[in-house]
Amino acid sequence: MENNRKYIIQFVFILVGLIYCIKLFQIQFLDETYGPAAEDNILRRIRDYSYRGIIYDRNGELLVHNDPVFDLMVIPKEAHVEDTAKFCGLLGITREEFITRMHEVKDYDIFQPSVFMKMLSMEDFARFQDFLVDFPGFYPQVRSLRGYQHHSLANALGYVAEISKRTLDNDTTGTYKQGDYIGKSGIELEYEKELKGENGVEYKKVNVRGVVKGSFKNGKIDTLSVPGSNLTSTIDLELQQYGEWLMEGLAGGVVAIEPKTGEVLSIISSPSYSPGFLSGRYFSQNFAELTLDSLKPLFNRAIMSVYPPGSTFKPLQALIALQEGVITPKEQIFCSGVLVGDHAPPGYYDVFKAIQKSSNNYFYIVFRRIINRRLSENTFIDSRLGLEKWNEYLYKFGLGRPLGIDIPNEKGGQIPTPELYNSVYGENSWKWSTINSISIGQGEINISPLQMANYVSIIANRGYYYIPHIIKEVGGSNQPKEKYQEKHFVGIDSIHFKTVIDAMESVVEGGTGFRAQIPGMQVCGKTGTSQNPHGEDHSVFIAFAPKDDPKIAISVYVQNAGQGARAAASIAGLMMEKYLTGEIKKVWIEDYVKRGQFIY
Repeated sequence: MENNRKYIIQFVFILVGLIYCIKLFQIQFLDETYGPAAEDNILRRIRDYSYRGIIYDRNGELLVHNDPVFDLMVIPKEAHVEDTAKFCGLLGITREEFITRMHEVKDYDIFQPSVFMKMLSMEDFARFQDFLVDFPGFYPQVRSLRGYQHHSLANALGYVAEISKRTLDNDTTGTYKQGDYIGKSGIELEYEKELKGENGVEYKKVNVRGVVKGSFKNGKIDTLSVPGSNLTSTIDLELQQYGEWLMEGLAGGVVAIEPKTGEVLSIISSPSYSPGFLSGRYFSQNFAELTLDSLKPLFNRAIMSVYPPGSTFKPLQALIALQEGVITPKEQIFCSGVLVGDHAPPGYYDVFKAIQKSSNNYFYIVFRRIINRRLSENTFIDSRLGLEKWNEYLYKFGLGRPLGIDIPNEKGGQIPTPELYNSVYGENSWKWSTINSISIGQGEINISPLQMANYVSIIANRGYYYIPHIIKEVGGSNQPKEKYQEKHFVGIDSIHFKTVIDAMESVVEGGTGFRAQIPGMQVCGKTGTSQNPHGEDHSVFIAFAPKDDPKIAISVYVQNAGQGARAAASIAGLMMEKYLTGEIKKVWIEDYVKRGQFIY
């Protein structure tokens, strides 16, 4: 019996040993999960964040660059801080903030790295770095944030911020991870794919205190980050800064375009903010401040605000009428002044004089001819057919729809259609007399400053345009995206532009647009006053120069500034003079703008 017990005990020991040997063999040679798990105890996987592409202006001036910063990471399970006061003092935080942040990272995951403190500057991290060994479980991770050497172009450049959970959930490419930064608006959003680059990974050996002891396997399994593509914009930074200075204290939008290419030279939304305000550790509170600001500095008025164009719309009405043959350049039309209130006196008007004097009554009569084409015996049906034809021209001019500029959230504005009037008055229940306010750019027409700049570019080009764009080159390609290289014709014969352009020149040389004159240069423009039921009217002006070789076309909207001959014409003239000559000789106009006393 005792011998049997001895054999049983021996058998149990042998069986246990055999089980251990089998399990050890399985761990070492068969199961692939234990190796990486063991390595995780001595390895730290560090993301090598890529640098976003840099953005330049058209002349090579730096608009956006990258500044290195440090995220202080923590592995809660390994974290140990004996001297909390010293730790908090080095980072400039309170003990309460330390406790709160440690609770947050522990609640998330005690074994995985989490961000304890974001975006430490070089100076802040340098102060902390020498004491890092005293705080096991903490380590730095290098990344970058957007930096700016100027305070301009914020609404067009946009900003970057940490990726949201919704965006991360919708990312089917697997490109992004929690904690990554992504373009949220403007160029940063529109060109995110080109700017972002590709992140890499570094593997570091660490000791039991979490101190890095060197590369793992001499870096053989590391992957390098790939920087994003650089962008060259169409913006002239000097012109942009000058225009923003002129618009200080005013609300509105300004867009300047090179007509022959569609390149946006300047795009101004006022009021705005400094782009650096939304870059760095205090992004959240700064963004909240801008969001709550009653002046809406985050709202890009250049592409999102829409206004009635007022009398700046009259050159387009003349072009449509000439193309449709309902008037001729020299035809004299008597305007008694009784159809509508007018600042032009009664008398005979042709196209030239009507644009020069901005005759409301003339364009009421011309618009009636466009709409009432006698295509039907029914006046109501005839008006619908005429308006449909008129809509076709406006659509070709890029009105009533987004043009497609390479900045997100562009608004298309509104042009009145038969469907709109049917919904208001009922089908076959409206005619020219119902809708005649749109003949002079009022009523149901709403257009953005960008659309107005493109419209005057079409006149400057005598009948065509390129879609306005703000990036002219991606990563050394020497060309913009393909759609910005296509020429779009608007269906107006080039012969019809001469009379209209000559009239627009006379508006500046001896009419209401005199404040836009440039010494020694032919400038063509048109003033407008956009009616505003909520307060003072808006000041509007469109122009291009030089007349026979246009290099700049511009639209200016200044809210609540009254007549277009004052604020808008002055700003447009100064910006064109600055761009074309490099200096300002009309200093008295500059002083007039800066005083801001446009209503009197």
